[in-house]
Amino acid sequence: METRNGEEFNKGKMVLPFSEQPNWDSYEQRVSSNFKTTPRFRCCLAAGVVGIVWSWMLTLRKEKRVGSVKDWAGLRGSELGLGAADYHDLLLPYVNKVNELKGSVLYGSRTIFFLTPQGTLKPLAIELTRPPVDDKPQWKEVYSPNDWNATGAWLWKLAKAHVLSHDSGYHQLVSHWLRTHCCTEPYIIASNRQLSAMHPIYRLLHPHFRYTMEINALAREALINANGIIESSFFPGKYAIELSSIAYGAEWRFDQEALPQNLISRGLAVEDPTEPHGLKLAIEDYPFANDGLVLWDILKQWVTNYVNHYYPQTNLIESDKELQAWWSEIKNVGHGDKRDEPWWPELKTPNDLIGIITTIIWVTSGHHAAVNFGQYSYAGYFPNRPTVARSKMPTEDPTAEEWEWFMNKPEEALLRCFPSQIQATKVMTILDVLSNHSPDEEYIGEKIEPYWAEDPVINAAFEVFSGKLKELEGIIDARNNDSKLNNRNGAGVMPYELLKPYSEPGVTGKGVPYSISI
Repeated sequence: METRNGEEFNKGKMVLPFSEQPNWDSYEQRVSSNFKTTPRFRCCLAAGVVGIVWSWMLTLRKEKRVGSVKDWAGLRGSELGLGAADYHDLLLPYVNKVNELKGSVLYGSRTIFFLTPQGTLKPLAIELTRPPVDDKPQWKEVYSPNDWNATGAWLWKLAKAHVLSHDSGYHQLVSHWLRTHCCTEPYIIASNRQLSAMHPIYRLLHPHFRYTMEINALAREALINANGIIESSFFPGKYAIELSSIAYGAEWRFDQEALPQNLISRGLAVEDPTEPHGLKLAIEDYPFANDGLVLWDILKQWVTNYVNHYYPQTNLIESDKELQAWWSEIKNVGHGDKRDEPWWPELKTPNDLIGIITTIIWVTSGHHAAVNFGQYSYAGYFPNRPTVARSKMPTEDPTAEEWEWFMNKPEEALLRCFPSQIQATKVMTILDVLSNHSPDEEYIGEKIEPYWAEDPVINAAFEVFSGKLKELEGIIDARNNDSKLNNRNGAGVMPYELLKPYSEPGVTGKGVPYSISI
């Protein structure tokens, strides 16, 4: 650690804000790739300037013309460039349950952002809600950035700490555990039960399934187990896996696990055949989407070449009994509680199979790499990403003594809200482990599988695949050096490298392995 002008900087990869308090204005620029991938994010492009929007919102609050953040989000959002990170509906049923636990305070939350002309996100307001409990009515309050009033500034810091804990928990329990580790298990089980080891689709998928069941078993023993690291250090406590299951029932859809459809479903893209990847992004400088779409196209082309080689006629798909049994088990057994959903893709043509396989491969490689290997860099310093808020907001039904204590010691109020020392240490340690590449990591496109090399057509297709991945490395380097891309370039901004295909061992913040192996 070195000091410059009284401020601390870290020589390594872990992001440290320039003060001991989390600075969300710079936080968006550094971590927006992670924050914007939350599935409840909604964003609309717009014209306008921050000053006009800010004055408008202050006027509305002063005149009491709006009562909540949800109202603000609905007011001409498409013209004002507003977006929302909305955890209100998912978390509200758990607020009173979690608040009965020792050392964790939960609210339903909504956060409104403005998309600036520079392409960065500016937080405008946070709404925190507690439902009725005992003889108390519902409590709800809106907080906004406040640089001209000390009390308001401290309340904004505390509100941010609460929302960031929600985002950290959602990231770990839904974006990471549920959507990659957990939902991949039915694909692995069905492949081993229904496809022979000689089947071409088994051979295509096998590298993407290595070690996943083993690492999931270890997670159930030491990470997501009762009283384990997640339950003891993240805000849901003993309700963590229950919350993950509720999110699965409410939000998970196989068709929207494909990156293009996922971006569209979150309001972050619209179909546009004139754009390079067939999508126009709502946030043009969105590192995860920009790099991810290149990787998606590379994966899809590889799968297309492979599938078309083994299934040159359409009728071969429906006549392949092993393949049909495989897909049927995934839908009707592995994800059986969603078997009747209308969004499941059919499996009748090579194009159907290409879409299904590309989605599975994307989840196990690109998606998992993006949500896993940057965790220590972005969240190892716990004020950047607190995992739990341990105290209520000072404005929630305070006694005279509580309010006086907050006014006299606001910095202590923030420290009491943050995770405890043991919680922060445990999370920092586990994030270091999860973000680590082993020396024998197997990266996509790096080495050809022996049974692929046996077929000259597949061998040639793999060479193209591998070459495109090397090109992606250069594309990402060029983007990170582009001074016009403020979400990945600038003073104190980490370059976005999570989807660079290759990496050396250790905590590097880059590298896309074939499979979910950590």
